[in-house]
Amino acid sequence: MQTIFDTIIDSYLENKVGIAENFLSPLLSEHLKQNLMALYFDEQLLHAGTGNEMAINHNSKMRGDKIYWLDRLHKNTYENDFFDLMDDFILYLNRTCYTGITGYEFHYTLYEKGRFYKKHLDQFRNNKSRAFSMIMYLNTDWQKEDGGELCIHHQHHLQNISPLQGKSVFFKSDELEHEVLLTNRSRMSITGWLKIG
Repeated sequence: MQTIFDTIIDSYLENKVGIAENFLSPLLSEHLKQNLMALYFDEQLLHAGTGNEMAINHNSKMRGDKIYWLDRLHKNTYENDFFDLMDDFILYLNRTCYTGITGYEFHYTLYEKGRFYKKHLDQFRNNKSRAFSMIMYLNTDWQKEDGGELCIHHQHHLQNISPLQGKSVFFKSDELEHEVLLTNRSRMSITGWLKIG
């Protein structure tokens, strides 16, 4: 995994957006996708809002995804395999880049056909603990016509990233505005934040 971790870090240093194509193995990606779909069909996913628990707002004209928070207390083998991977990445990130990450939070994310998330930053105005954003995609055979790209707003250009299974994206939570473009099929990921303090 060190090579994949280096790929994320090197591409982040080059372009402010770290990308690794195989951060999640095909097997782990498939198991996590199956977990997400089971939760979706069991109606366990909740409509996401903007803001945090101190000031949350549900506005489908801004954000249309459904989410379910991951937690080791679920005692789900594959979620815990994912957390083990994140623990390894954070250990490596802190050792090589001195980032001081002390925790994280992640949720499953599902955008149904016709959904999107308009341009935003990931860090709350009233809480600066989110240092880095990470997204791991769970979509097989994603085609350009499926839409749903992550569009990152750099100062002088846009960067569109397809949500293909296994790919991970990494960037500073307070630095780059981004959006999820209109998706033409169900779009699945694990989304979360590496935290400080």
